[in-house]
This record gives sequence, structure tokens and C-alpha cells, in this order.
Amino acid sequence: MSVQFLLTAVVVCLVPGTGVIYTLAMGLGRGPRAALWAAWGCTLGILPAMAAAVLGLAAVLHTSALLFQVVKFAGVAYLLWLAWQALKAGGALNVRAERGDEPGWRVAWRAVLINALNPKLSIFFLALLPPFLSGDPATATREMVAMGAVFMALTFGIFVLYGLFAAQARALILGNGRLMAWVNCGFAAIFAALAGRLALERV
Repeated sequence: MSVQFLLTAVVVCLVPGTGVIYTLAMGLGRGPRAALWAAWGCTLGILPAMAAAVLGLAAVLHTSALLFQVVKFAGVAYLLWLAWQALKAGGALNVRAERGDEPGWRVAWRAVLINALNPKLSIFFLALLPPFLSGDPATATREMVAMGAVFMALTFGIFVLYGLFAAQARALILGNGRLMAWVNCGFAAIFAALAGRLALERV
């Protein structure tokens, strides 16, 4: 596995996207445990896209406008729902002083859906992995699986750092109702903007 691939994967993981925003929201809103579950869920959510790329299904998604639109608008609706959950008092993403007793699997499941409902992710893998293959057809599948696994490991590690950083910052905003309101509005605006960007994506 090339150093170029590792550097590329690290940069991609570091760039804030929907998964990072969700992990930060969980860290700020629920603390370190929820942040870890969010990072784990975002990592698991990569599996469908990676499998699609390895099996060639991403190419089908890329050429099928109808399938792409169906998955895309399901993702748009989900991101808008997350934006509402940030604004709604007691919502899943609403930052508040009490952490609540939400099961970790539910935090992770929302994160899985964030990536699974993003059709661009599978196409991204189809574009990212092939340039780093050795060129031997006999080992192509094994190499793509290995690179996908490394990408997932990097995603988990980097997202954990993001989440734990947010959990530490949680103490700075607790007790300041105005600041918490601004944070919630900020998360809602970001998720709404991400939904808008996804809605404008084309095959």
C-alpha cells in the first residue's frame, strides 16, 4: 500500500463533512461516550459504499439517474431531519446540559444512515481506489478491500479525535443558554446546507 494513498486518505478523513459534523454534535451534546458511538457508526456507514465500489455497483449508480435520485433525495430528507433534531428541544442532536440516556446503538445507527444515504460516497470510492491499484487484475479486489479497510480505520481514529475534542469543549458551553442556542442553530444550518448541496449533486 502506497504512502500516497495513506496521505490522500488522511486528508480526505480530516476534511469536515457530514459525518464529522454529526460526531462533533454528539460530542458537544452528549459527551465522549456518544462521540465514540458516532465515530463507530460513521465508520460502519462506509461499508455499503466500499462494497458497492468493490463489486462495481457504484458504476451502476453512476449510470442510473433514477436510482441516484432516489438515494440522493432520501439522503436530503434525512439531513433535513437531522437539522430539525438540532433545533427541536429534546431532539437527538440538540445540545443541552443533560446528556440523556439514549442507547449508543441509536447514536451509531443515525451515523450509519448518514453515509449509507449518500450516493456520492460509493462513486467517491470508485474514483479514489483504482488509481492506487498495482494493475494486476488478479489482486485488484483484495487490494481494494485492504485500502477500504485502512480508510475505515483512519476514519474511526480521526473521528474519535474530533468527537473527544468536542466532548471536552462541552464544558465550556454548558450553563450558557444563549451560546447553546447558537450552537444548535449552527448545527441545524450546517445540516440544512449539506442537504442543499446534496440536492444539487448530479450523476
